[in-house]
Amino acid sequence: MSGNATRTRVIVGPASKPALPPHIKLRHDPGRGRWHVLAPERVFEPDPIAIEILKRCDGITSVEQIANDLAKDYNAPVQEILNDTISMLQELSDKGVVKAA
Repeated sequence: MSGNATRTRVIVGPASKPALPPHIKLRHDPGRGRWHVLAPERVFEPDPIAIEILKRCDGITSVEQIANDLAKDYNAPVQEILNDTISMLQELSDKGVVKAA
């Protein structure tokens, strides 16, 4: 960034509606059986839980709903899932991989 421009940190919370920015892609490599997050000049290989979260980041579904869905799918405590989901999405938001409104 140039001049006095500063980037405001977005805080991810239960009501946030995360999405992947247009320049970030979640892609499956069928030859290797792996998922990758493709970003300009970077490639991430998320773990299976992160993949399940990222698949649900459509800009419409809230973090709270994502956590509720995952808690049902995995028969896990919703508060624990919510805390872990917020933490992961905050880290990815800080890196510019996820945007949250």
